[in-house]
Amino acid sequence: MRSSESYPGEPGAVAAARHLAARFLSRVGMGGAAAAEQTVQIVQLVVSELVTNAVRHTDGPCGVDLELTGQTVAITVWDTSPQLPVVTEHDPTRVGRHGMEIITALCGGFQVARREAGKQITVRLLLADAAV
Repeated sequence: MRSSESYPGEPGAVAAARHLAARFLSRVGMGGAAAAEQTVQIVQLVVSELVTNAVRHTDGPCGVDLELTGQTVAITVWDTSPQLPVVTEHDPTRVGRHGMEIITALCGGFQVARREAGKQITVRLLLADAAV
């Protein structure tokens, strides 16, 4: 199962993408139980961090693609900037710039692919791990 949306590069895109993730997981049967609610929250956090980066660091549209394969959800966010994401070294005293650090901790890493106009970042999250 798959769901995709495109957004203008504006702050409202973050909330819209979080809603997309919740609707998607509800459609695939992840709504209701406490573990499932935690899964929804983690997927929404990952989507939120990636879309926030797309909105904050680019000046064009962005998009989200969610795909469920077995028990893994692939989250892909594209934007129009060719600049690749930077994971900064862990620093608990730093304010901000923790997005990709959070993504790496929750998803074990990410893949970046260049697009004709920009890039896309894909992460995979095993839903069973998100429910723990």
